Amino acid sequence: MKLQVTQENLSKALSTVARVSSTRNTLPILANVLLKTVDNRLSVAATNLDIAITHFVGSKVAENGAITVPARLMQDFVSSLPSGVIDLELDDNKLHISTDQYKSTINGVSAEEFPVMPSIQDGTSWTISADTLKKALQQVVLAASGDEARPVLTGVYLHTYEGNLYAVATDSYRLAEKLLMKNKDEVNLLVPASAMQDLLRILGDETGDVSVMHDDQQVQFRTSEAELVTRLIEGAYPDYRKLIPAKFSVTTNLKKDDFANITKVSALFARESAGSITISVSEKDKQVSIQSVASQLGENTASAQATVTGDGELTLNSRYLLDALHVFGGDTITFGFNGKLEPALLSDAADPTYSHIIMPLRS
Repeated sequence: MKLQVTQENLSKALSTVARVSSTRNTLPILANVLLKTVDNRLSVAATNLDIAITHFVGSKVAENGAITVPARLMQDFVSSLPSGVIDLELDDNKLHISTDQYKSTINGVSAEEFPVMPSIQDGTSWTISADTLKKALQQVVLAASGDEARPVLTGVYLHTYEGNLYAVATDSYRLAEKLLMKNKDEVNLLVPASAMQDLLRILGDETGDVSVMHDDQQVQFRTSEAELVTRLIEGAYPDYRKLIPAKFSVTTNLKKDDFANITKVSALFARESAGSITISVSEKDKQVSIQSVASQLGENTASAQATVTGDGELTLNSRYLLDALHVFGGDTITFGFNGKLEPALLSDAADPTYSHIIMPLRS
């Protein structure tokens, strides 16, 4: 293998794929990245056997070849080099890396020992705008659970309902749903949230379309520069639609920044009560008030002007509320609930495709 590549492109590819390489795995080879020439491009790939990421880099190939090298070392080394052209040359499982001022050799392991990268041969395929998918993942992934005791809740559920494709995530304390696009073909995929986080990084500056292909066990997302393949989570996703209230006895519209500010201030006093804050809505005073009490430190009440219908109060986790407010794109939030023990719904008139539900705390 002999080729030239720019430092910027190689560093970007390595930072994309190296995240899935694992030094804690029982297979030492999985701590390596696979460098391989494919169609006059350099393919940089890594896998942990659950997720596989391949990033293609434009390069000037003089000789084809393949080698695996330690992911962490390669990533740190290339990112430390100055911008410009890097020469890569393979000689008997030793990768020689050189620029005008640097010359290094990294001992590699034969590419034949690297696991075969997964692929999908006969799957269902469709495309989606990278911008649409990126926005959806930013708004949904945060609600997925990190508790492996309930594996289905650690995923993002991509599914069709009444001719529309939705992305959903929930940890049973909160739920985020985003309408992606119309899609007449049936989709029913439970994708690990960790893989979706990796996909978000891949989508960073992507502006084109993302090709999606899936079968019963895997799903592949492909952009112009990279592809990610991940195993699907087995199991049936809960019927979450029963959680979403059809109407509310209390609704309020207020500026997102005002809502976020009074929540942030109240959260400071809610640390010793696991983030518990009480939200009161008054139609007479036309305001939303948030109260929090810290027995050792004191108490706080913060209010914001709002358009209000109905009166009521409920107790929520301040972190969940701040997380939700952070991913709304508009300036105004609609906040609705039916009572102290009923779920609260946050929405945005400027973006009717996104809904966020937070379950109340028992006060």
